[in-house]
Amino acid sequence: MDKRYKSISASEQLDLRREAIESVLAHPEWSLPQAIRHMRRTIRLTTAEMAKLSGVSHRTLQDIEQERSEGSVQTMNRIFGVLGLRLGVCRIIVPPLDGDS
Repeated sequence: MDKRYKSISASEQLDLRREAIESVLAHPEWSLPQAIRHMRRTIRLTTAEMAKLSGVSHRTLQDIEQERSEGSVQTMNRIFGVLGLRLGVCRIIVPPLDGDS
């Protein structure tokens, strides 16, 4: 855990993880780098700690967060997998244009 924060109990860590999941899911307008950065900060991890937990290199995670790299789907799933999330495809329902029925 990031040393800038005081130690917290396991139940507090779980609460932070839930908060991170809920906030990422509540903001579909966020880009993937924004979501990852928010998630990492919410659960109070450094970039190096998050990289180690997700199994990606520190540099890769930095590049994704700073939008220098898009990262592969596999890499994104490793990062989001830290919180039990993964990327998926969903249908966007587009409202009909005026006059269309």
